Amino acid sequence: MSISETELRATLADALGKAPEEIGGDDNLVLLGLSSLEVMRMASRWRREKRQVSFAALVETPTLNQWLLQLNGR
Repeated sequence: MSISETELRATLADALGKAPEEIGGDDNLVLLGLSSLEVMRMASRWRREKRQVSFAALVETPTLNQWLLQLNGR
């Protein structure tokens, strides 16, 4: 089950309280204000949706582009 860039950007924008277009592909999501608790919630939700994702991997590379690669198994 893949996730589109548009879908992920919208999810992140909602969590960050920003417009989707304000989130660059290589912007550090933690520096933009995404908390580790929110990352954990997202990872849990994605695992329930049968996506292969690791909280540690998300925190290690907190950018939209890297998350797309991880969530889409690349």
